[in-house]
Amino acid sequence: MKLGIVGLPNVGKSTLFNAITNAGAQSANYPFCTIEPNVGVVAVPDKRLDKLAQMYNPDKYTPASIEFVDIAGLVKGASKGEGLGNKFLSNIRECDAIVHVVRCFDNDDIIHVDGSVDPVRDIETINLELVLSDVEMITRRIDKTQKLLKADKKYQAELDFFNRVKDTLNEGMSARSVECNEEEAELLSSVALLTNKPVIYAANMSEDDFANGIENNPYLPKVREIAQLEHSAVLPICAQLEAEIVEMDREEKELFLADLGLEESGLDRLIKECYSLLGLISYLTAGKPEVRAWTIKEGTKAPQAAGKIHTDFERGFIRAEVIAFDDLIACGSMTAAKEKGLVRSEGKEYVMKDGDIVLFRFNV
Repeated sequence: MKLGIVGLPNVGKSTLFNAITNAGAQSANYPFCTIEPNVGVVAVPDKRLDKLAQMYNPDKYTPASIEFVDIAGLVKGASKGEGLGNKFLSNIRECDAIVHVVRCFDNDDIIHVDGSVDPVRDIETINLELVLSDVEMITRRIDKTQKLLKADKKYQAELDFFNRVKDTLNEGMSARSVECNEEEAELLSSVALLTNKPVIYAANMSEDDFANGIENNPYLPKVREIAQLEHSAVLPICAQLEAEIVEMDREEKELFLADLGLEESGLDRLIKECYSLLGLISYLTAGKPEVRAWTIKEGTKAPQAAGKIHTDFERGFIRAEVIAFDDLIACGSMTAAKEKGLVRSEGKEYVMKDGDIVLFRFNV
């Protein structure tokens, strides 16, 4: 999974990237200090995997991972190539989802590129550039569909739908906000529109906001309002706090978060939000050689899940031996779980569940 971190210059984008990836991207108080996209790969925290590691004492421990890309700050006119516009847009195109960092804090020492703090304006600035780029993309698709329509009238519904998408974009709204049935959603995903990518708005607040209660932040309701209209998610976060947390050991971190009334770091919450937004779950494999988490789409059937490990597993799939994580932990061992009849034999139609521990049987 690849997530692009975007935002106007000086909103805390690179500070957040540094904190969650600990990759040391340059962070400075001026635009375009991030020119080449910095990339950091982050392990997905999973307490279930930690418990399996205690049980099996494996030679190898492999959590799922997410790739974060810190994309250069955007300015008005990016869709026409202003600033680093073309590079910015092509980097977003390669991502599965967008983490849009929005400044929701006041600080006279940190220059805002537009001179004042206004999250609505900031969101609109970036969304407008993405919308303008998408208008070009959808226009090309409409032209192609019109040519197909001359040969076959069945393309009329497709053309009508794409025109509806274009009208929405021309109103300055994202493709995410277009109401679609299943067939139309499939059509929409066939056009590489930037504003159709899932978005999490990371509302970057001050430490005081987290100490005094985030609901008192005057900017947060405005961000939530925009997100609701376009079916996006909102995650209140403090990049500065995350930068401090990343330097702490586990015990110190837990105490620090508890003092703020938080159970998890911003990174843990961000990853959960990304999984939810993209409809992802994890299944687990466990044994002495390795305990490992595998990320799949919700609704994936057993053979396709097996294919994540190796294509031969999918091609020669026989069955999946499955146990729920909670059942294994309650029994204390796989042997005890088998004696209680809790290890199930599942066939090709089995839909994988989050936290399934599985052994695939195959033959090629």
